[in-house]
Amino acid sequence: MRIGASLRTAALALAVALGVGLVAAATPAGAATDLDRYLDLPLVNRDAASGPGGVHPDLPYDAARLRELLDRARAEGIAPARYAALLSQYWLVDATTKAGIDLRTWDPRAGVTPNRDNLIKSYRYYENLQLEHRELRWAGMGGQVGADFGGGLVDFELMGAGYDLPGISEAARTVLGAVRDAAGPQAVALLPAGLSALAEAGADITPADLNHINGMILVMQKNIFSDLMPMHDAYVSQGLPALEEFQAAGLFGPDIMAAWRDVASGDEDRIGAGNRALLRREQQWAVSAQWDEVRGYKGSVGEAITYLSGAAGSPSVAGVVPPREFHPVRMPVTLADGRPGQLTLPLPDWNWSVFDARWDYITAELLPKYQFQVQHNWPALEAAMRVPYEQQLETHRPLLNIPQLLLAAANQLRVTPIDQES
Repeated sequence: MRIGASLRTAALALAVALGVGLVAAATPAGAATDLDRYLDLPLVNRDAASGPGGVHPDLPYDAARLRELLDRARAEGIAPARYAALLSQYWLVDATTKAGIDLRTWDPRAGVTPNRDNLIKSYRYYENLQLEHRELRWAGMGGQVGADFGGGLVDFELMGAGYDLPGISEAARTVLGAVRDAAGPQAVALLPAGLSALAEAGADITPADLNHINGMILVMQKNIFSDLMPMHDAYVSQGLPALEEFQAAGLFGPDIMAAWRDVASGDEDRIGAGNRALLRREQQWAVSAQWDEVRGYKGSVGEAITYLSGAAGSPSVAGVVPPREFHPVRMPVTLADGRPGQLTLPLPDWNWSVFDARWDYITAELLPKYQFQVQHNWPALEAAMRVPYEQQLETHRPLLNIPQLLLAAANQLRVTPIDQES
């Protein structure tokens, strides 16, 4: 027994020694320890809110190095969930490199001017994906809407430098006064909270407030890129197997994997359904809580600014009505002679930052009309996307005429009797 045990011990020792020798021959000294550093890392900056750069501050930014680490983790049979941060960082580095963005220095809280090139390059990348892959409609629509988004941010920065904030507040108070004169003070209480907040807080909004909210909105823009663009990059680079690794790593669930299979199916209905699922992930999973945070900033300040962004918007997608024309303010009133009437005001009765209201608008207006463009008017859509993105951004500056828009709304207010005839 002792001899047998000794032989077994010697054999085991020899096998271990040989194994160590083989690993040492194939892998540089200290490599296993090096890989261990990057396993089980939390994605602390996945939502772009914690700081500049990638998903974790300890991760490399060199794509070749990240690929080497990933290949080693796969070869060693390490569970994908343990290298999720590595996987996310690799594809994010790859996507930003292709877009021409330096991920290491991408800091959304630095403001609009330092991020102007990142806005242009990211949305140009979105549109290029659509131009090269007809099924990638989430990317194409995101690129088109990005011009409206980016133009609005540029305008907010101008407002933060002192552009006509008192005029905006005064115009909002003019709207409230017109409603009061037409239907009494009880009607003013029924107006959207954002409009009342704009009248109340508009004159007190400071450049620092606008810069803070600009930074938060730029965080959301990077958050969306960081979540959806690595998926798109993996899809066009390596197909569905690459996305199956995302799912295995826990970067998304079976619903998003099913969406990508739909996108890749070649079937028009499934392509539409898959892109809709990606759009919902963007608007609900990625940025819904961040929009709530923006709206809640300093009470009426965030409420006013998020309402203002929706009231002023004019989307680029052909045929889409502006938010102010989608569910405008309509409320029952009592006319001077006692008859029931209706007050109509050409401003939105909803706030873009509220997910349910935003999703209603997106699915009723943006998504179906963009799908129609892809399916039935591709040459016009392609021509629009081939316009240099700097030009697309500059032609969508929705906020500069806000006082005039509010005053026009006050002038267009209507109170009409409700027909009582059956």
